[in-house]
Amino acid sequence: MQIDSINIAQTASAATIIYEALKKAIIEGQLADGAPLRQDEIAKMFNTSRIPVREAITMLEQQGLVVTQRYKGAVVAGISPDEAAEIWDFRALVEGHVIEAAVPRMSDETLELARSYLMAFSEGATPVDWGDQNRKFHTILYRDSGLFYHLGVIEKTLDRVDRYLRAQLALSNGLARANREHEAILAACERRDATRAAELTRQHILGAKTNLLDNLRKR
Repeated sequence: MQIDSINIAQTASAATIIYEALKKAIIEGQLADGAPLRQDEIAKMFNTSRIPVREAITMLEQQGLVVTQRYKGAVVAGISPDEAAEIWDFRALVEGHVIEAAVPRMSDETLELARSYLMAFSEGATPVDWGDQNRKFHTILYRDSGLFYHLGVIEKTLDRVDRYLRAQLALSNGLARANREHEAILAACERRDATRAAELTRQHILGAKTNLLDNLRKR
């Protein structure tokens, strides 16, 4: 099992540390869909008991990253094409609304950060790099919206699908297309054109949905 582990035998927040390590491994694709999370094995890796491991897995279940299956126990949750379509449609609605609210309030600092993330994305060498910078680029553009509940929902949704976003970016032409679309979204934000930024964000997400669904249906 490829996850970063440390000795936390005397750590009060053992469950949180295990949760963060497992979450990172799932999001970055180190743990594939359907991979079993064996409590004894994880407890041994972190030099702790099964109790914090069980608590960590419960936290992951609440986020939709893990499911418990009969006879198999806890496994990494996958998504079906139908579920992916629903999630990406939801993202298009919510993220389009949030960026439209953010643009009129967007600070120069936010725009500068977005530009730096766009450049880092284009220069990335691995799916982990692309995924990290892609997420930073989008979420920084939502920051000034003031819609804090929406922002929390977006973060949880991205946690749920981040590994699929990384896979989609690695598909043929995924990076080049994402770069062009990111540039257009940022240009609309810099012009303070909230309506156009929202429209481009929705198109960007729905275009990614089409590519992802094609890939999922080939499995």
